[in-house]
Amino acid sequence: MAIRTFRPYTPGTRTRVVTDFSEVTGRKPERSLVVAKHRRKGRNNRGVITCRHRGGGHKRLYRVVDFRRNKHGIPAKVAAIHYDPHRKARLALLFYTDGEKRYILAPAGISIGQQVISGPESPIETGNALPLSAIPLGSSVHNVELYPGRGGQMARTAGSSAQVMAKEGDYVALKLPSTEVRLVRHECYATLGEVGNSEVRNTSLGKAGRRRWLGRRPQVRGSVMNPCDHPHGGGEGRAPIGRSGPVTPWGKPALGLKTRKRNKPSNKFVLRRRRRTSKRSRGGRDS
Repeated sequence: MAIRTFRPYTPGTRTRVVTDFSEVTGRKPERSLVVAKHRRKGRNNRGVITCRHRGGGHKRLYRVVDFRRNKHGIPAKVAAIHYDPHRKARLALLFYTDGEKRYILAPAGISIGQQVISGPESPIETGNALPLSAIPLGSSVHNVELYPGRGGQMARTAGSSAQVMAKEGDYVALKLPSTEVRLVRHECYATLGEVGNSEVRNTSLGKAGRRRWLGRRPQVRGSVMNPCDHPHGGGEGRAPIGRSGPVTPWGKPALGLKTRKRNKPSNKFVLRRRRRTSKRSRGGRDS
């Protein structure tokens, strides 16, 4: 897979960088694996906006993805690689020998016609799903379960993977993409390899309209609002925010405040906290 740039014929193509979709082999999704999905547009059950800057965008059909990988011992052949508008990763369409079809997250390096299988006796090959107790130390895995049988919840975005660090008793230590080291039950399943389409991190939308197509509405900086609309607002010209640090529209501290509960029950499973990175260093915007 590679990325594609454009000549600056228009302002929108000057900075546009997209993936070339060379790995996508199927143009239309499998009809038996798509369902309609209501788009909430950032609103709750009363119609009140609870998440700003959501709405609009192109219509989508939701692809039902198999995160559990619970067809143990039944081999499947990779029939196609499909695009999914709901996630950065690609999907691999599997044809099982018993006639069933399922979508899984497409691992990096998977090819059409390759055979994958899940179960504790599966070979150590990319795309196979095994319990963590059966995966060798140092292996890269993705789609990792937090609770046995619930389905993969960690390391599911494009290019991400977790590393098996150690095994002790009923738990396996995993180094997550956030650099956090966490204990997970040894019977939890994970898929070997890393998620494909890692080059998506190098892409650029190029213009505001493409962000609208994705269902994201414009964001307005708080410093250009009125005082009644945002704590950063008011003043003459380009005035500073007038506070010791940036805050949210509701006055809560922003950019770096830890929001994890101190007494969360799962804290005992975290061996090492993630490396702290502020939104400002990652290109965050003024609230």
